[in-house]
Amino acid sequence: MSKDVSPNNAVGRSSAEGSSSRQFFVVSISGSVEAAEFPEHDELYCRYFVEFGSDWQIISGVAEGMSQISKKSKCHIDDRQLCVWNLPVELTLKSTNITGWPKIVVSVYGNDSFGNDVVRGYAWSFVPLESTSTTLSMPAFVPASSSKLQEMTAWFTGRRPEFLNPAIVVHGESRELLRTSSHGHVFVKVNTLIKDLSKCGYENCYKQAQSYSLASIVSEMEKFSVS
Repeated sequence: MSKDVSPNNAVGRSSAEGSSSRQFFVVSISGSVEAAEFPEHDELYCRYFVEFGSDWQIISGVAEGMSQISKKSKCHIDDRQLCVWNLPVELTLKSTNITGWPKIVVSVYGNDSFGNDVVRGYAWSFVPLESTSTTLSMPAFVPASSSKLQEMTAWFTGRRPEFLNPAIVVHGESRELLRTSSHGHVFVKVNTLIKDLSKCGYENCYKQAQSYSLASIVSEMEKFSVS
């Protein structure tokens, strides 16, 4: 007794198998590294990259980029005196594991008084955990010299402390002894689209967590203490 092996059944079976095997979610990131606010510095440029875990793969786009050099806006035009870049960011990733969720890392550079190219700040942030459009205000910092002598030596030689690999700013390993100082902010416009997260067994409770106020949490705790 022969089975029905018509082309229609074969196509339906293969498409069903393909859909069942494609168990991954997609995170689409778009936007731009808009500007930076560094009151003490001018004529800056930046480099950005998106750091993600080993289980993630790039579907389209690029994970890094570099901007042009930008001068501060004039005081009578904009009191904030921003260095504006509008560096485009466009990247789509897929994964089966939320470990290693994407992070945006921005490094800002400029010339010192001797004309040496030095780092002015590192900034980073997680990609938003929901489909949204927002502007990230990321505090920037630089590594600080461990002593006054090293600080003076770095100033004269133009070799300021900096990371060989900027990705260290998003990892916690070996950072407990790191000294840093704050230097300005970086503003990144981000549009995120997250698709098929539930197919991998995850439920995004980000909005639900935001809805809980401190007063409601305290109220619930008091109920348990009374009982």
